[in-house]
Amino acid sequence: MHLKSSLKKAAMVFIIATTSGVSAQQALAETQVTTADEVKWGYLNPARGDKSPGAADLWGDRTIDTASGMLVRFNKGFESPPHIHNITYRGIVIEGEMHNDDPNAAKMWMPTGSFWTQPAGEEHTTAANDKTNLIYLEIDEGPYLVQPSKQHFDNGERPINIHADNMVWLHKTDLATINAAGVSATYLWGDTNAVYGSLVKIPKGFKGSIDSDANEFKAVVISGSLEYNETTTLKPGSFITSPGKSRLVIENDTNDDAIVYIRASSPYDVNE
Repeated sequence: MHLKSSLKKAAMVFIIATTSGVSAQQALAETQVTTADEVKWGYLNPARGDKSPGAADLWGDRTIDTASGMLVRFNKGFESPPHIHNITYRGIVIEGEMHNDDPNAAKMWMPTGSFWTQPAGEEHTTAANDKTNLIYLEIDEGPYLVQPSKQHFDNGERPINIHADNMVWLHKTDLATINAAGVSATYLWGDTNAVYGSLVKIPKGFKGSIDSDANEFKAVVISGSLEYNETTTLKPGSFITSPGKSRLVIENDTNDDAIVYIRASSPYDVNE
């Protein structure tokens, strides 16, 4: 009950963002789209080659002191030795089953749509259980480093592991920024008066838009498939960034719901 109440309270502070006066041409000029097929892959730890998980930067640069977001893929059976990171990161499962926890914790396999946070300095292991395993990983500062457990420290944060089945979804009647039947959202982290992250579930048959005037707006498709501007198919792992006023025209013409992760510096609208 505490989790549901806090999520709903945080989500109710969403305010209406409008994009009146923004033409389709202007919105298109401001929006950059990277489809899953266009992602360029390398290694999370290039020195280890194919023994390292694969990695693909979607935005930012994980090797310097800046925020960034990346895709990371793991082979079946992957399990890291205990280790720490110098910075805190967030993970969202796109495909497969992932485990991330204290080295002595029993395995909790998290499927598509699950979310976790890994505090800087805390010892943990990461494991993958399915044939293909893919996550979106995001940091607010870099560089992203893997360090030995002996360097562990307590930065005051505590880890979060939310299985997809435990997500609390809010609907049109709960959120001022959802103006479309069947669409739902859940708040994950941050402050809606600054930068925050959320998931939006787009139902099958949806045709409408996500409207934003945020200085920072980034979206990653987590599950399902969407058509963008009637011309581009966005499969899981696809990425959209759109600073300033914009309108993302999307359609879900599949038989399954789609889930999109959104990082934004102010609230956005979902409209039919």
